[in-house]
Amino acid sequence: MKVLDATDLVKRYKRTTAVDGVSLTVDAGERVALLGANGAGKTTTLLMLLGAITPDEGTVTVLGHRLPQGRSEAMEGVGFAAGYLPLPSRLRVREVLAYFANLHGVAEPEPAIDAGLARFRIPHLADAMASELSSGQRTLVGIIKATLHRPRLLVLDEPTASLDPDVAHRVRVGLEGTCDADGSALLVTSHNMTDVERICERVVFLSHGKVVADGPPAAVAGQFGRANLEEVFLHLASEEKI
Repeated sequence: MKVLDATDLVKRYKRTTAVDGVSLTVDAGERVALLGANGAGKTTTLLMLLGAITPDEGTVTVLGHRLPQGRSEAMEGVGFAAGYLPLPSRLRVREVLAYFANLHGVAEPEPAIDAGLARFRIPHLADAMASELSSGQRTLVGIIKATLHRPRLLVLDEPTASLDPDVAHRVRVGLEGTCDADGSALLVTSHNMTDVERICERVVFLSHGKVVADGPPAAVAGQFGRANLEEVFLHLASEEKI
């Protein structure tokens, strides 16, 4: 069953077509990376998939609900996290998580919060003020916040950007544990190809607003005659500047 089905998405701005006929599906439980250099159309595509902006052409269906009409219903089963999203600074971590658990209607928030803190190895931060967290700690709390309601689709925008290796490892292990435990599908954007190869079973590369590759990481690398995804990314990034 598809949890996400986007067909022929087009988004135009005044002087450019940012997304030009992108189609993308994510099956239940699948782990997919949406990749591309800056300017490839990745962010615009992600915003359309979340219903934050409306495509000029094409359709998006999330969890059986057509966007934008069914966005409220669809987003009940979606979790979203990004390192750039702020947390309420005057609350403690447990209070932040309890607030969002209640927003999502989590029946038993405390066990869900404890499980999330343990999975991402930060139970010691439960009573810390959100304003005192490092950027890496905020990222971990943000991901836990997005997974408390056991979403059927988890969308993460650059979850390991600018993180030190230890925190990035916690993100990877925690995400794998979350997806395994809850059966959540994962759609992630990243510039860290090592993380992508470890987490995702399928990658979709965008270039100049179009899908140029879609498949398992090794197959995509082979398609371009490259040894790994890092080399594919660098190759496509150089073309993006032409």
